[in-house]
This record gives sequence, C-alpha cells and structure tokens, in this order.
Amino acid sequence: MTQSRQSQVSLSDTPYYHCISRCVRRAYLCGEDKYTEKSFAHRRQWVIERMHYLASVFSIDICAYAIMSNHYHLVLHVNERHSEELSNEQVCERWCQLYSKPVLVARWLDEQTSSAAENKAALAIISNWRERLVDISWFMRCLNEFIARKANKEDECSGRFWEGRFKSQALLDEDALVTCMAYVDLNPIRAKINDSVETSEYTSVYERIHGNAQPEDNPSNYYFKKKSLFGFIGDADESDKINHELGIPFSLIDYLELVDWSGRILREDKRGVIASHHPQLLHTLGLDEATWLTLASRFGKDYQGAVGSLEELASFAEHTGKCWIASKNQLRRPIH
Repeated sequence: MTQSRQSQVSLSDTPYYHCISRCVRRAYLCGEDKYTEKSFAHRRQWVIERMHYLASVFSIDICAYAIMSNHYHLVLHVNERHSEELSNEQVCERWCQLYSKPVLVARWLDEQTSSAAENKAALAIISNWRERLVDISWFMRCLNEFIARKANKEDECSGRFWEGRFKSQALLDEDALVTCMAYVDLNPIRAKINDSVETSEYTSVYERIHGNAQPEDNPSNYYFKKKSLFGFIGDADESDKINHELGIPFSLIDYLELVDWSGRILREDKRGVIASHHPQLLHTLGLDEATWLTLASRFGKDYQGAVGSLEELASFAEHTGKCWIASKNQLRRPIH
C-alpha cells in the first residue's frame, strides 16, 4: 500500500534520507538504448548540475549520489536550522529563482503594501516557502520536473518520464547512513559499469576523489554558486561531530577506504579476496567485517522505508503514526 510522504519523513528523528527515482517503461535517463542505438549519457550531467543548483537554493545538502541508466540515487541531509535562520527577504530570493514572484510578495518587498492584511498575507506566503525549502518532496519535484521536460523536448515527445513517485527511506543512525552512502556510491560497480571507485563517474565518491566532477555553473544560468557535497567532519572536535548541521560525522579518508574495500570484497570476480585489515570506520561504528558485508550486500534489497536500530525504529514509527516497522529494517550490531 502506498504511504503518505508525511509517514516517511520525520525530521525530529533524522535529517538524512535516501531517495530513488526511476524512469517509466524503457525510458532512458542516460546510458545507451540497445533498441535505438542512441546514447543518453549526456543526461547524467543534467541531473548533477540541477541537483547541485537545487542544493544551493534549498536548505538541503547532498551526501551521496549515483546516476544510473534508468534511475538515480540521492542521500540528502535536511538542514532545518539553516532555513530558520534565513530572513524573509532571503527566502523570497531563493524561492523566486525557481518560481515566479506573486504580485503581493513583490509589493511587500518594495514596501508598497497598503494594509496590515496585505502584509499578513504576504508573510504567510513567505512562511510557506520557508517550509518548502526543507521539504524533500519539493526538492525532488524541482529536480524531476526539470529533467523530464528537458528529456521529452530532446526526444520530441510528451507524457510521463518518471514513475509516479520517488521512493524515500529514512536513515535513523550513523550505521544506516554510512551503509546507505556506500551502497549508493558502489552502484556502478555492482552493475559492472566500472571496476573501481576512482573510475565510477557520476557518483559522489568520484566527485569527492577528483574534485569538481562537472564544469562550473554558467553564471548566466544560475544565480547561486554551486553548493559542494555535504562535508565530512570526522577530524573535527568531538563536540562538533554530534552536530549534524556541520557535516557527516566520519573522516573522509576512512569513508573512501571503506567504500574501496567493500567494492573489492563484493565484486563477483574477487569474492574470495579479503583485505588484511578492516577499515578504521568499521571500528568507529562498532561493526565487524562479516556484519558490515552482510549489511552492505543486502541494503538495496531488504531495507525499506526506514533503517536504524530497534529503538530508533520504534521512535520513528511513533512520530510518523505507524504501529510498527518491519524488524528486518533494523541494522543489528554484533554481540560482543
């Protein structure tokens, strides 16, 4: 049964969410269509440029992404405090980069409103925009509509390009976050598109390794400067690591080592090759090699809706109006 978006998002439980959008039928987001022999690889660039632009407009950060042939993955971080700290004028400036400015709001900005009722109505509109700047559904809508219109124009057709709704998955703790990010970054390797992390283009791990994986935004097209990927703060002070508004609470070097190690272990042609040591990040999370490999290899199949410890799943269920969440969504720690 389809669930409402309100029952899948609870910012009081977690600011991290895994989102997936998939094309309908045989529509190609990018890649090469074997039937028409047309290549759509350039559309990957559309998605990356658009999502970076939207991240600069919304109070939402990009932790991880992978652009595949007929779908894409995003791991998003919602920064409520950033949205709350924006002035009303800044909210207008941001939202009106995406949509036209109502006459009433334009008059309010120019201090030309004539009554308290007009001021109140204008502020109500701006308050609604502020809420949308931390709304994952609006972020995905602005991304998918843009890509769909551009792809349909290129294909000289009309109609639905994406499946009805994107899928959203709450990541309730650090185990769930790092497992999901690694799963997303390793998608091209799982699909045998690439054979190493360093060559997995159009993923966040590739961008983190090589720097700007796409050209700078054209100032004539975008008002805001492109926002970088959400950073790692594992080398910061302990007090900063618990503040998820500052960054991902791991070391970038540890994360890259973990992703590379996981990719080598899980490749079919090297399944028996075990590294001589396990990455430092596993020790930080309190996971052993066998537990991590089980989580990483099953993440895209077994875990739906929300992922986390049993206690965090229970809290998330209460806050989203559910009676329970499947126990298989629990990321289990080894018993010492």
